[in-house]
Amino acid sequence: SNLFSFHYIKMPNFNEMKNAYQKLLIEIRELYALRQAQALLSWDQETMMPAKAGEGRSEAIAALSKVLHERYCSPHLGETLAEATTQIDQKESQGSRDSKKALLYEFKRDRDKILKIPTTLAEELAKTTSQTQQIWAETRQKNDTQSFNPWLKKVLELRRQEAECLGYEGCAYDAMLDQYEVGLRVSTLTPLFRNLKNQLIPLLNKIREAPRQARRDILKQNFSIEKQKIFNQIILTDMGFDLDAGRLDVSAHPFTEGLWPQDVRLTTRYREDDLPGALFSTLHEGGHGLYEQGFLPENYGGPLAEAVSLGIHESQSRLWENQVGRSSQYWTHYLPILKDHFPDQLASVSLKDFTLAINAVTPSLIRVEADELTYNLHIIVRYELEQALFSRQLEVDDLEEAWKAKYQEVLGVTVSEPKNGYMQDVHWSCGLMGYFPTYTLGNMYGAQFFAAARTAMPNLDEQIERGSLLELRNWLGKEIHCWGRQYSPRELVKKVTGKEPDPVYLSNYLEQKYKQLYGF
Repeated sequence: SNLFSFHYIKMPNFNEMKNAYQKLLIEIRELYALRQAQALLSWDQETMMPAKAGEGRSEAIAALSKVLHERYCSPHLGETLAEATTQIDQKESQGSRDSKKALLYEFKRDRDKILKIPTTLAEELAKTTSQTQQIWAETRQKNDTQSFNPWLKKVLELRRQEAECLGYEGCAYDAMLDQYEVGLRVSTLTPLFRNLKNQLIPLLNKIREAPRQARRDILKQNFSIEKQKIFNQIILTDMGFDLDAGRLDVSAHPFTEGLWPQDVRLTTRYREDDLPGALFSTLHEGGHGLYEQGFLPENYGGPLAEAVSLGIHESQSRLWENQVGRSSQYWTHYLPILKDHFPDQLASVSLKDFTLAINAVTPSLIRVEADELTYNLHIIVRYELEQALFSRQLEVDDLEEAWKAKYQEVLGVTVSEPKNGYMQDVHWSCGLMGYFPTYTLGNMYGAQFFAAARTAMPNLDEQIERGSLLELRNWLGKEIHCWGRQYSPRELVKKVTGKEPDPVYLSNYLEQKYKQLYGF
């Protein structure tokens, strides 16, 4: 099969080739074609699938997962990989992270992990998480914990089995963290999050006592969903997202599915009484989408056309959502356009009042609607509870009460029902244990990347004020997106910024921003 190569690269017939590396590329592209089909099934499940189609969809996803697992574990693939590695080691003299060696290293690492997972477990994980995701969607609005909890227990147990198969040096949860951020460990993350929490809570208290407060009524008026959709298309296009190579749809939980750099699916969700909800989730998912559209064509269909980590991926979405999208510079240009769409609601609103309103710090129940500061506290709560669940220090049946206690302690808010508590996020139903910490890592990386962008483009603020965003998009593409997985997260941050990853950039950014906004 030559499924991928006809788009960009003319590959020779497999049987006529003697070059092991070229043979391996074709096999990898076929695997990625199957993964693309699997991702499309999952995207459709969240956006357009008929309500009664869930059982059949779970079977299809599980069957495709089994095929993929068997293909990855094929002895023939292992032999081709070994032969290609020997060939490149003998013939290629570049540095240890040149593109060919990086591709081989990353693919071998992926395959080695898959080899450790029995086919039956891989199939059961795929089927169970697909079913649990559907159960979550059905039970969340009803606060039906009795129907949801048994499925969550099953997902947790399967993930624990997976961790034991993968192996770990510290604790089992380390195996989950490593799935999304290579090399991340509880021993590193726990003190980092503890220090961050100790910085954020005093800043939150200063804001609560500040003389200047936001006008929250500005954003809680009636905003036509159709007009919101039109405005969101404008901001997506202006930031450089190619709508001929992607689309924006609606789902219960906003997400991005990068099927292929020429087919990137974004989703958001709308409410008439909540303008920022869809607006900032569109900017957020647009940042993810630019990353997915930014890989080099010659690398399509392989690990060098994938994000190096979810933390780096999240840095792109949070950078566009927050450093760009919540800045006064951005709204100098876009507030007049937004007023054209909503003159009755916003005609008399000043730039200063609007900017403070979209940056208002208000401890709340819902993570995806949280302000930029308390968002990180939402993540820290989830990390602490998830780690406790995974290590059996906390049982699923006790999760609701533990969640309430944490939210009262950390954010000072009272959780009244599960749909606004532990059932609000889709991640646990999908089995994405270890995923949540990457959101705050993304905030840290994003602040550091944006500081580097400002150094590289001294007039960046003026460009944003004019709505000229393509130079920033191109800089991110050249410095970050194009490399895929050629560098580790730590290597990439150091390559782009000249410094090791450092949370001080996030702390300084938040402190300076809120001092200016709140006047304390």
